[in-house]
Amino acid sequence: MLDNPEDGSWQSGSMSAQELVLRQRTEILHALCSSRSSEILERVLDMLLARGTLVWEDYQNIQISGTALGTSARQLLDLVYTKGVEACGFLLAVLNHVLSEAQKAGLSFGAYSSDPELTEAPCGASATQTLLTERPGLVSKLRGCIDGALHVLVESGSFTSTDCDEVQLPIFTPSQQARHLLDHVRSKGEAAARVLLQYILQNQEHASHLNQETWTPTEDCFKYKKKLSSSVAVQSCFLSTYGGTSNMTLDDIYTESQLELAHDCADVLGSLSLEDLVGIVGTLNEDADTVLVSGEAGCGKSTLLQRLHLLWAQGAALQDFFLLFPFSCRRLNSEHRELSVQELLFHHCCWPDREQDQIFQFILDHPHLILFTFDGLDELKQNFSDEHRHCCPTQRAPVPILLFNLLQGSLMKGVRKVVTSRPEAVGPALKKYLRKEVHLKGFSPSGIDCFVRKHHSDPAVAARVLESLQTNTALLGLCHTPVLCWIVSQCHKELLGCGEGSPQTITDVYLMILQHFFQHQNPQKTLRIGWMQEHLNTALHLGLLAFKGIGNSCYIFSDTDLQTCGVTEEDICMGFLIHSKDISSNSCKRLEFLHVTMQCFFAALYIVLNSAMDRSAIAKLFGLQGMSQTGMSSTCFMACLPSTVQPELALEGEAIAVETANLQITATFVSGLLSQRYRGLLLHCCSSSTIDRKIRQVARCLSKRMQKHFKSISQPVEGEKKSMHAMPAFVWLIKCIYEMQESRLAQDIMSKLDVQHLKLTYCNIGPVECTALAYVLQHLKSPVGLQLDYNSVGDVGVEQLLPCMHVCNSLYLRNNNISDEGICKLIAKVIHCDNFQKIALFNNKLTDACTQHFSRLLKTKQNFLALRLGNNNITAEGAKQLAEGLQCNQSLQYLGLWGNKIGDTGAEALARALMGNKSLLWLSLVENGVGNAGACALADIVKNSTTLEELCLTKNYITRTGVECLIQALKHNTHVKSVWLKSNELSVEEVEEMTQRESRLIF
Repeated sequence: MLDNPEDGSWQSGSMSAQELVLRQRTEILHALCSSRSSEILERVLDMLLARGTLVWEDYQNIQISGTALGTSARQLLDLVYTKGVEACGFLLAVLNHVLSEAQKAGLSFGAYSSDPELTEAPCGASATQTLLTERPGLVSKLRGCIDGALHVLVESGSFTSTDCDEVQLPIFTPSQQARHLLDHVRSKGEAAARVLLQYILQNQEHASHLNQETWTPTEDCFKYKKKLSSSVAVQSCFLSTYGGTSNMTLDDIYTESQLELAHDCADVLGSLSLEDLVGIVGTLNEDADTVLVSGEAGCGKSTLLQRLHLLWAQGAALQDFFLLFPFSCRRLNSEHRELSVQELLFHHCCWPDREQDQIFQFILDHPHLILFTFDGLDELKQNFSDEHRHCCPTQRAPVPILLFNLLQGSLMKGVRKVVTSRPEAVGPALKKYLRKEVHLKGFSPSGIDCFVRKHHSDPAVAARVLESLQTNTALLGLCHTPVLCWIVSQCHKELLGCGEGSPQTITDVYLMILQHFFQHQNPQKTLRIGWMQEHLNTALHLGLLAFKGIGNSCYIFSDTDLQTCGVTEEDICMGFLIHSKDISSNSCKRLEFLHVTMQCFFAALYIVLNSAMDRSAIAKLFGLQGMSQTGMSSTCFMACLPSTVQPELALEGEAIAVETANLQITATFVSGLLSQRYRGLLLHCCSSSTIDRKIRQVARCLSKRMQKHFKSISQPVEGEKKSMHAMPAFVWLIKCIYEMQESRLAQDIMSKLDVQHLKLTYCNIGPVECTALAYVLQHLKSPVGLQLDYNSVGDVGVEQLLPCMHVCNSLYLRNNNISDEGICKLIAKVIHCDNFQKIALFNNKLTDACTQHFSRLLKTKQNFLALRLGNNNITAEGAKQLAEGLQCNQSLQYLGLWGNKIGDTGAEALARALMGNKSLLWLSLVENGVGNAGACALADIVKNSTTLEELCLTKNYITRTGVECLIQALKHNTHVKSVWLKSNELSVEEVEEMTQRESRLIF
């Protein structure tokens, strides 16, 4: 499976349109349904209906209300297929026109790749017929003026108020409302159709004038904007997370993180800007208003929104939005009243001094000028649901219902919303309402450097911290997460004074900040070996507060909460708790932990240090025991089970959303605190028997959870490798094992894993996870293929993986932001690993500089089988470097260079190097700017090779001359199975002629 052609597509040859549709049925269905929105399918139906490929009865059968999107798409394909070749051909042309480049990837349109030709309404056509033949354009023209169209239809007597209500159902997007309007008008007859067409014509004639019209807010609106801007600026000017980082302004400390689209987009290269969040870049669903920014805990989501707010308030960005309303989901948890949208905006953001109703009416009338932001959707106690529809902005409802309806567009349609969340908290129910999704991936290596230098006013100190990080790659990997980078910068004295014992794990880093804060309270006093015991009461008080908060999904604490847990003023003065900032001036002062990960750390401290802790707590934390098994009635540990195994629990009739991610972070800290290296520290606070019992419990839990994963591995199909497709929970367990730093435990667990291929795609794996993976996987008893496609490994992560390369026979790192620097270190290691035979590095940042290292690899390893470097930035010079290695290699079977820029010169160099090669089975130079000279050089390989089976030259510049060379070469070699030449410089007639002459040419 992994050795298929790199371009991911098959060739259409001379297939008919019907054959193309049938052969690609699965891929077409995926393209139609991939955005989870029906808009793509509906646009396709519009065009098929307009052309006459579908009749009205066909359209109605497919568009039955309540039918699942996938079912409708299958019905369409079945119907079009039965209508014959012409219908299928037009469907392919429509798909090519409607689908984005990312959605078209892997699809072949054959001769039907030009834009579809729609039938114009014949002269004298009826108005109702025109509504059909011009349907696609009419939908587009009506989307922004539904209200106006309905008004003229009612005035003319064509529509009733009931008709208007049916068209404007809140569940419809603007495009769907336009389609329902057209359908309703057709059912009313010719007179109604003429009224609508006349309105559209008049609207179009005045479009340029309307576009130039300026909206004029009232003086009260301008005053309110000034007050809101001032309030937002005050709340945003200092870094709100990490206790304000010693009151550094956001302008001084803010460092850009890596912001990437969650889906492939050919038009986007590199990281997105803040303006791109609300711009058109990467838009998947134009009818949706909600943009999701997802990222792991501590990756900088709140800081990113704060930067967005400040730039707007300063007038430096986002000036298309007249008003911006920021919300914190953490603080919305504390709102138990039912509110209207007007009350939500004004109570929780900024109260207008006067004319509240007038200002709110302005917001309703100009939704495109308004921006809402919601920080921390994952911290909301209720899970997202679209079951409770609420459409009226002046009617009161519980805050979660308001929020969910705002995000899905039932409320305040047209207002742009930006929401942040951890990835695991966002399911399909919300994703189908997203305009786009972007991933926040923390600091790049240059971002770490920038942040550290900004954090330290003394350049010499910054230089020493950065030098320390460069000598400790495990710690450098941790610093890609902004919150950890802040801790390391904050604790520079402890870091620079620890010598060879510098932090290696996340627990090490958080203990360092704990020690730093305790020392900060009494700088004249040196902390002794038993420093934890000296501050045990504080640790237990704050630990109990954190523990109860995690159990109840509570992150903001009142005076009552503090008193219940025994938290004193002295404990608060330590600095781990800060005042909760709320933009509303009406809220009372409350406290929260510096960061949610700090709360998880204190909860872990409480579990480890509290000798009276229920013995079942650790088993619950790792998800091995249910509430009913223990009889615990306290709600403080109610959330100690992952959602997959937790029984349904209720509190005052409301469902409690289980915060699996925070529990996993807590469990990771528990694992680290119970490692042998902290035994001496803990013995000052707990008995030896208590510590040993908890260590055994954690080890047993980790072993059992891992074995559960291993048992779920299905038996391989005959002829395929035994493979394990790991889920994110597996990566979490790996991190827990690493935090314990017990090699014997890792060895025992990995001895039970018997697979040949380990797949960890889309698992949010960065440098931190790579460190843990290498620590654990190095103990595998047999070599495996390690697939880490679509993660955030980067150069630092590659370096962290090196310790386990001796047990890897293949490594797949597609889309991982890897550069030549990472490759240099990787090749230096794997050259000495006997088992290592395959590598795939599609879609990274490789240039010609990396090819000298691969050339060395090819010269050195005579058992190396596959090298895939597709879609990078390798030119003819890089191809020449590779050629030097290929001349010395007689083992390579697969060479993939698709999507590079080697041209004729590079192809000729490779051809010379491969002359006489007796191992190569497959060569891909798809989309490389290869012309006739390159094709003729490669023809010599085709003619003489005794092993080559496939040559892929799709999407190049080869004309008849080059193909003639290949045809002549194929006459001398019956071993070659196919030469792929789709999308070259050939006419339809030439393709037909050459296909008849040589069937192994695939166009």
